[in-house]
Amino acid sequence: MLELRLHGRGGQGSVVASKILADAVMKGGKFVQAFPEFGVERRGAPVFAFVRIDDKPILLKSKIYTPDHVIVLDPTLIESINITEGLKDNGIILINSELPPSEFKFEGNYRVMTVDAKRIAIKYRLGSKASPIVNTAILGAVIKAIPVATMDNLIEAIKDGVPVKIEENIAAAKEAYESLIKGE
Repeated sequence: MLELRLHGRGGQGSVVASKILADAVMKGGKFVQAFPEFGVERRGAPVFAFVRIDDKPILLKSKIYTPDHVIVLDPTLIESINITEGLKDNGIILINSELPPSEFKFEGNYRVMTVDAKRIAIKYRLGSKASPIVNTAILGAVIKAIPVATMDNLIEAIKDGVPVKIEENIAAAKEAYESLIKGE
């Protein structure tokens, strides 16, 4: 079983991202779960979303405590919470950032990757300049970093799960896929 934890803030699309990723994975023939965890529901508050992926039905119904990989939609969360908590050795930390992976230092044996999903979301007018919605952009990078779905699966999931600006969201996912920077 593969387990992913997404870190974001309310309004960035973390929960929707987990649902779209789950749909893309399911379209590829795997079993999947996606669910959020958040406290007070307000824009800007930290939000966690989780995705489980397996070749067989998933019976486990708990929060993910030891993810294989972590996706960070808002890099400011790195300063305020321990995004590596429970992260398995050799896990990928994919961060929405214009900085290269070498700028991020974490204690542990992790592979850091970055993509400027914020710039891409702004380019395609997803959300506003002050509050871009980076979810579909980050998912393009996710499926390149962690090949759990194909781009065709992701495109179909975006068409099914995004109510507005469908072509812009697809373009953002494709650009992020091509823009992923893998660390050493």
